[in-house]
Amino acid sequence: MATQLISIALGISTGIYVMLVCYMRAGWSMLPVFARKSRPRTKVSVLIAARNEEANIARTLEDILGQDFPRELLEIIVVDDHSTDNTSAIVQSYAAQGVKSLKLNESQPLNSYKKKAIAKAIEEATGELMVTTDADCRMGREWLSTVVSYAEQNGSFLVSAPVVYSQQRSFFEELQTLEFLYLIGLGAAGIGTRNPSTCNGANLAYRRDVFYEMGGFNGIDHLASGDDELFLHKVAGKYPDRIGFCKSREAIVYTDAKKTLRGFINQRRRWASKSTHYRNKGIVALGVTIWLFNVLLLSAGLMALVYDVGQWPVFAVAASLKLLVELFFLYPLCQFAQRRDLLAYLPILTVLHIIYMVYIGIAGNMGKYQWKGRRVS
Repeated sequence: MATQLISIALGISTGIYVMLVCYMRAGWSMLPVFARKSRPRTKVSVLIAARNEEANIARTLEDILGQDFPRELLEIIVVDDHSTDNTSAIVQSYAAQGVKSLKLNESQPLNSYKKKAIAKAIEEATGELMVTTDADCRMGREWLSTVVSYAEQNGSFLVSAPVVYSQQRSFFEELQTLEFLYLIGLGAAGIGTRNPSTCNGANLAYRRDVFYEMGGFNGIDHLASGDDELFLHKVAGKYPDRIGFCKSREAIVYTDAKKTLRGFINQRRRWASKSTHYRNKGIVALGVTIWLFNVLLLSAGLMALVYDVGQWPVFAVAASLKLLVELFFLYPLCQFAQRRDLLAYLPILTVLHIIYMVYIGIAGNMGKYQWKGRRVS
């Protein structure tokens, strides 16, 4: 009886998942490829919160300083988040080139130092448009001009832009790159369907006045993550038509995958920890639906393995449909990122993703984890 119920529930949830992913594919297709028409005119403040990034911060600052962007319209602010290495000294060495260095001096423990750092930077910023990125990112010369021009040409209050993993050194990092493209695609597709759900703070722009109109990070400042997605939801609650995704290869920010499984799990737990705090409960319901689909798929697979071999056809059909619809969704994303070679890993990722999704859905909403050398709850 239990196996029959699981089979029926899995059949229904598989159908729902296939429709959802097809809907997201349509959302990605709705986004036009952006072409810049003129030089940007808006003063911009690029904000970076950095903690123990001595190995990366210099190359990031060099990329930003090397942008094809009017220097009189560019302000760069780096906030050092209690680094114990040479991050602060490296940033200060760029003072002559106009890089402003700030320091957090919080004596009491916080759950989200990054939101505090960004809020502090915005207090000091003089730009009209805030552009956030991370201290370990790389950008092409036209990155900033493309993102800012998109905001100007579309009258956007908030602009999400693509982030892609690069310089993979292992099979594990190749898998992460494909999985991360799936996440970036979901965020872009949500904006395409006018249902913004996710974005990434490594490549995000929003107006300074809108930040203060939304009350900044008030109400979400106690959460370890969410300086990007939860703020996106604040803006979407009032200005859903003023949110855009800059679908342009020139707008891509590149970062690195996690080298270890532990680092990957802690990152994803951090991201998942904010999911139950979304204002839009429809997005929460969507996440729960996808999680339940993977729970049922895992249950059917385990039953087929140890209890009832008759479950194998049910599991095989559901897993095959998952693979095919994810291929349908990921193909244009891999084409956009010029990484179609990654699709060869999709059959492996499809299976591993079932276990990963079930685990992260639970672990991300309970207990503590390590992030940037801190214990976070």
